[in-house]
Amino acid sequence: MSNNINPANFPESDVANNSQSLTLQRGGEELMLEKTLYRFTIRPNANFPHEKLSQIPGSVWRRSIPQAKLELYTVFPNQLDAVMSQLRNDENVDFVSHVYTLENNPGTFVYLSDQITIQFATWVDNTKINTITSTLNLVQDQPVFGIPNTFIFLVSKQSTQNPVKITNYLQTLPEVLAAEPNILIQQEPNYKPKDSLYSQQWYLNHNSINQLVAGSHISVEQAWDTTRGVRSIVVAVVDDSFDLKHPDFQGTGKIVAPRDLKENDFLPLPGEKETSHGTACAGLAVAEENGSGIVGVAPGCAMMPIRTTGFLDDQSIEDVFNWAIEKGASVISCSWGASAVYFPLSIRQKAAINRAATNGRKGKGCVIVFAAGNANRPINGTINEQNWPKNIVQGKTNWLSGFAVHPDVMTVSASTSLNKKAAYSNWGGNVSVCAPSNNAPPGMWFQETGFVYTQPAIVSSLFGLGVFTTDQIGAAGYDAGNFTKNFGGTSSSTPIVAGVAALVLSANPDLTAQQVKRILQDTADKIVDNNPDLQLGVRGGTYDSNGHSQWFGYGKVNAAKAVRLAQQMGAVAKITNKQIQVKNSQVVNIPDNNRQGIKSAIAINEAVNVTDIQVTVNITHDFLGDLEVYLIAPNNQRILLQSRTLGRRNQLQNTYTVRSHPALKQLLSLPAKGNWQLQVIDYAALDVGKLNNWELVIGVGNK
Repeated sequence: MSNNINPANFPESDVANNSQSLTLQRGGEELMLEKTLYRFTIRPNANFPHEKLSQIPGSVWRRSIPQAKLELYTVFPNQLDAVMSQLRNDENVDFVSHVYTLENNPGTFVYLSDQITIQFATWVDNTKINTITSTLNLVQDQPVFGIPNTFIFLVSKQSTQNPVKITNYLQTLPEVLAAEPNILIQQEPNYKPKDSLYSQQWYLNHNSINQLVAGSHISVEQAWDTTRGVRSIVVAVVDDSFDLKHPDFQGTGKIVAPRDLKENDFLPLPGEKETSHGTACAGLAVAEENGSGIVGVAPGCAMMPIRTTGFLDDQSIEDVFNWAIEKGASVISCSWGASAVYFPLSIRQKAAINRAATNGRKGKGCVIVFAAGNANRPINGTINEQNWPKNIVQGKTNWLSGFAVHPDVMTVSASTSLNKKAAYSNWGGNVSVCAPSNNAPPGMWFQETGFVYTQPAIVSSLFGLGVFTTDQIGAAGYDAGNFTKNFGGTSSSTPIVAGVAALVLSANPDLTAQQVKRILQDTADKIVDNNPDLQLGVRGGTYDSNGHSQWFGYGKVNAAKAVRLAQQMGAVAKITNKQIQVKNSQVVNIPDNNRQGIKSAIAINEAVNVTDIQVTVNITHDFLGDLEVYLIAPNNQRILLQSRTLGRRNQLQNTYTVRSHPALKQLLSLPAKGNWQLQVIDYAALDVGKLNNWELVIGVGNK
C-alpha cells in the first residue's frame, strides 16, 4: 500500500459514527468524544529506532507531541484498526491510541496520554486502591498534592482498555469520587501581529531556527493576549534623534510631547547626514502595530521622543528628566552613557533621576531603564588593562558607569539569540535584568580616538543574530530602506525592557516604579552561560544565593510572566472603604527542622464576610527551599501559600492573591471575624531564618 497518504483524499468527515462515541469525564462535566477515522498516536519506547517512525506500513508520520512523548500518524480509514492492532503487538511500542474530536467541534483534536487521575473516597485504604488499580493494569505514578487520596496512574501496556474507557468504568465504583484521563488539546496560538516584517523580530518570539535556541526571546505573544499597551502609558525614549515620519511611528496619539534639547525646539529630527540611533531604539519599544513594517514590544503605548544635547552636564540631565516628569512619561528608556571609563554622577544628576523615579507619574514614579554599556567591562570594578590603541587605557583601571549604578534605575545587559552573554555586554552587581540583542566584539567611543575595540581582541567567531528594527526612511541611516537588521548592543536590549515595563503598567497602572522593577526581576528567566568570557576569561553566567548573576542580573526579561504577575497584583479591590488591612510586624524566629513551625496571628474584629483576600509575607532564611507557609483562617481551615520550591533563595517578599493562588477562593464568603494565623514550617536541618512581618488585606461585605 502507498505511504503517500493525504487527508484530502479521505472521506469528507474525519469523525466516526455515534456508536463509537465515548464519554469524557472533565471537571465534573461529561463531554462526548468521537473517534477520528484516519488519525492515531503511538508512544514508542527507548528501543524503538528513530528511523522507524517513518516506516510503519500503511501510515504516514505527521508530527511529535513532545509533552506526552506521542507520535501522530495518518492512515487510510480502512486500515486504521489493522495498523493500530499491529503496533499494539510491537514490543517497542508502549501505547497506541485513537485520536478524538469533541462532539460538535470537529476542528479540535483530542489526544490521549497514558495518565489518568483517580480521587478515591477518604475511607478507601491503600490495599483497596491497589486491588482496584492492579485489576485494570494501572501503575501508580505520584500523588496529587492538595487533594486528599488522589493519585496519578499510568496505563500500562498490559491494559486492554484505553484511558477514557477505564476512567468511565472507575466512575461507576463507590470507592471512586472522580476519575479523569489526561488529554492533550493544542493550545490556541498566542496573538501575532500582522505587520509584514514581524517574522524577522526573533527577539519577541521565535520557534528555534538557525542561530536561535529555545527561550532566547522575551515571550511577548502571551503578554499580548492580555495587553498590547495603551496610549495612556507613555514611553520616553531619550536619544540622539528620531525620524518622526517613519510609518511605524504614525497613529492617533502615538507621539506625545516631542522635545529637541539640542536645537531647543520640538522637532527632534536627525540631521542631514546623521544616522539616527534613537529611531532604532524607539522602534524596539513602541513601533505601532499597523499591518506593515515591524511592531514594538508595546505597540499600543505612546512615544515621547527626547533628543539630548549630546552632553552629560547637569543641566542637560535635569532637562531630560524634568521634561519627562512634566509631560507624563511612564517609562524612560536611555540607551547611552558617558564616553568615559570612570563616570560618577553629580549631586544634581543623581537628584534629577531620583525625582523622576519618585515624583513622576503623580508620585508612583517613572520606570527608568539604562543600558549597561558595550565595553565588556564591570559597571563598577577594576581591570588590569593593556594593549589598547594609543594606550588610551593602561594598567590597573577603575571602571564606573554612574547612571548604571544609580539605585533608582534598571540596568540592562545583553544576551544573544543563543541565550549566551553578548561578548560586549558590561556586567556587575547592579545589572537588573538582561534582554536579547546581537553579538559583536566589545568596544567604546572616546573623544580622542573615536570608536575603539577594547582589548585583548577576540579572535574566535561570535555567533548570534542581529536585531531587526526601524531605521531612517530611505537611504539615510544604518541601511538602505526603512529598517535595519543589524542593530544591537545594550542599546537594543534596553528599549526592549522599557517596552516590557510599559506592558506591565498597561496591565496594572497602579504599580509604583519600584514594584515594576521588582516584577521584571522576579519573573525573569534564569538563563545560564557556564563558559568563560571570550575576552577576559572571567565567569559570571550563573546565579548566587540571591538569584543574581553578574552577567544577566536576575535573568532575561519575560514579558508574559511579568504581565501576568502585574495583573495578579491588581486583583484585590482598591476600594478603601471596603477593605480591612492589618499588619503584624513582630519578628519571629523560625525553629530549624521543626514540623510544628511557628504561628503569627492577626485579629479581625469586624463581623463581616470575606469577599477578597491578599496575604503579603516577608521572610529571610538561609535556604527558603526548606519552608512551607500556610494561612489558617478563624475556622481553622489551612491553605498552603508557599511550597518548598524556592531553593537557595534567602529573601521571600511576596503577595499571594486569589488570582495567583486559587486555593484562597475556599475562604471567600467565610466570616472574617476571629484570629487569622500565618504558619511557617522548616522541614530540614541546618539552615535558619525568621518571619519579619506579614500583612492581611481582606475585601469585605456585610454579614
